[in-house]
Amino acid sequence: MPNRAHPGGTFFVARHAEASVRRALADTRVVAIVGPRQSGKTTLARRIANDDGRAFVSLDDDQLRRFAQDDPANFIQGLERAVIDEIQRAPNLLLAIKKDVDERAEPGRYLITGSVDLFRSAISPDSLAGRIETVELLPFSQSEADGAAPSRFLERIFAGDFPTAEETGQSADLIERVVHGGYPAAIARPSQARRRAWLRAYARALAERDVSEIASIGKRGELVRLIDHAALSAGQLLNMSKLGARLGVDGKTVDRWLTLLERMFLFRRIRPWRSSQLRRLVRTPKLHFLDSGLLAALLRTSAADIEQDRSKLGPLLEDFVHGEVAKAIALSDEPADVSHYRDKDGVEVDLVLERSPGAIVGIEVKAGGTARPRDFNGLRHLQKAAGNRFACGVLLHDGRRIQQIAPRLFAMPVKTLWEP
Repeated sequence: MPNRAHPGGTFFVARHAEASVRRALADTRVVAIVGPRQSGKTTLARRIANDDGRAFVSLDDDQLRRFAQDDPANFIQGLERAVIDEIQRAPNLLLAIKKDVDERAEPGRYLITGSVDLFRSAISPDSLAGRIETVELLPFSQSEADGAAPSRFLERIFAGDFPTAEETGQSADLIERVVHGGYPAAIARPSQARRRAWLRAYARALAERDVSEIASIGKRGELVRLIDHAALSAGQLLNMSKLGARLGVDGKTVDRWLTLLERMFLFRRIRPWRSSQLRRLVRTPKLHFLDSGLLAALLRTSAADIEQDRSKLGPLLEDFVHGEVAKAIALSDEPADVSHYRDKDGVEVDLVLERSPGAIVGIEVKAGGTARPRDFNGLRHLQKAAGNRFACGVLLHDGRRIQQIAPRLFAMPVKTLWEP
């Protein structure tokens, strides 16, 4: 993985989302950059503010935050074109912004950032529908870290646009990529031990401090424990009752806490794929972290551990693939719903993507370097269940070749996710 650290420990990586933000500012009154803390939102927003001559207001500043909380209408007076950073710290500003942009309906008035999912939670006191465009900024994708163009994997898989056979070579430094993850501050650390320490401290800070910005939680220590247990459950079917029993709370409390952590972009629950034609599908969601480096740190798994025991790569690689797919979806003009396929016989597909008006693709992840016929069992079941809606199925592995093994079914190296 390229090292882009500069003297002094700072570095800049161009973000693919910047083009989306600038396009939105050209024709939309309010643009929101949302994503986890430390994913690079402030860096991107400052860059745009400097280029455009916008005022930059950070609600990390205690005095400004109190002013925004106490008197939001007067706070925005005189802000012609501004960036407001970490707006979840003063959510009532959204009402004041709505009123302001309704009175002056010009594009590009406000660029706001938020470290919680602002518009799918109770934090938003009113709707900005028709006035706002949201751009999701997750930790670095592999193509961003490599300084490459955005991946075309989504377009290719929905089109089935892969060669029938091609020698590509293995995915370079795959294990290092998986355990590094994409958080800029973690990547900048000089050693794996320092990265792991930063990532674990990051998860603890989310649970013990940052969650208070969106909810009142009495047992913040239990949230830390929940994150650790969630890491052990990554890629598996979620059992709320079992998780609750470990923490001494009921399943409904676990569900509420998981929802809060989802809104902070720590992980996502992946719903089960459903079909009216099939009655034997499991209806339980799975959980995936949005950064495999964070998951590796929580599991205390290093690259050396994986080299000694390749079985440890499996759940981390599945999370890594999910994260890369999530980043590609965030950049795409055509959204895709993400689910997983599993029936009561245990036949499964790790990720199922669906685009309107119903095109479906399946992605199966295998940590090994070879693809065997039985590895396509889940994809074949999905292909049959989806019928004409099935566009393509891909088995991602740590091998060297792209190979079509049947109509609309392919095996290929993981690096196809991010390389041209």
